[in-house]
Amino acid sequence: MNIPVVNLADFTSGDPQLKQSFVNQLGKAYEEVGFVAVKNHGISDDLIASLYKDVEQFFGLPLATKEKYKKPELAGQRGYTSFGTEHAKGYEAPDLKEFFQFGQTVEDKDPIKSEYPDNVTVEEIPAFTPTMLQAYKAFEKSGTSLLQAIALFLDMDEHYFDGQVHNGNSILRAIYYPPITQEPKSAIRAEQHEDINLITLLVGASADGLQILNMQGDWVPVTSLPEQIVVNVGDMLQRLTNDRLKSTTHRVVNPPKEKWSTPRYSIPFFLHPKSNMSLACLDSCITAAHPKAYEDYTAGQYLDERLREIGLKK
Repeated sequence: MNIPVVNLADFTSGDPQLKQSFVNQLGKAYEEVGFVAVKNHGISDDLIASLYKDVEQFFGLPLATKEKYKKPELAGQRGYTSFGTEHAKGYEAPDLKEFFQFGQTVEDKDPIKSEYPDNVTVEEIPAFTPTMLQAYKAFEKSGTSLLQAIALFLDMDEHYFDGQVHNGNSILRAIYYPPITQEPKSAIRAEQHEDINLITLLVGASADGLQILNMQGDWVPVTSLPEQIVVNVGDMLQRLTNDRLKSTTHRVVNPPKEKWSTPRYSIPFFLHPKSNMSLACLDSCITAAHPKAYEDYTAGQYLDERLREIGLKK
């Protein structure tokens, strides 16, 4: 399935017609599919290459070394989470992955800094933390532009989300799916789920496997070109828009047997707002045909609930 492709350069071009066309294309894709591929996204090829090189180097470290960077008291929100820890909501079987999470670095004396734990520095790979920080800032910038377009599509102020995602609780997650060495119990590397956040930006993946559940109930593989990133709606945006924009169900399946020896790396950026942002359904998205579907939550309350449901928080 070739998901809809949009050009972020149209939105930032300064041309009102190109900008409006981008808004319309993005909104239509999110209403009908839930995923888009974005080109001219502003994250350089060199940065992406450095990111994957450093991530591959980290996961190649001995287990005992990686486990130095575990922070269970932070519910996996910083540092390393070992293989088989996380599971999808509603499933007991753990996903076949390990990961490293890098969070917000507040640089402008915003008092919200006190809410965020420090990031974990990997001593064995000097470039790792600077590369993660550079990538985090690039994703955050692109994500903010995409949220501006979403706000316009919803007939809201273009900058509705800006203050909520500036110094927000976003996460850059580097995921490693190890090679499969014996007959797996399941055909799934990461069970079907929806993302927690507002939107997710995914830059490439080192192997196929991502599938989305389409409106007809069929699982279809997602493919995008190397110069594109894939961006999907998360649960927070679905709640806020009272299901107008759908959080798309997706999963990662095992490769065919001849490719079992191939590991898979994936680096999604989960764009979260500040924890005090209200996710109460927007009045403009509540109608007689679509009555309010969700109780009022803040982003922080919702994140806490979901982290417990997927086994990262006790």
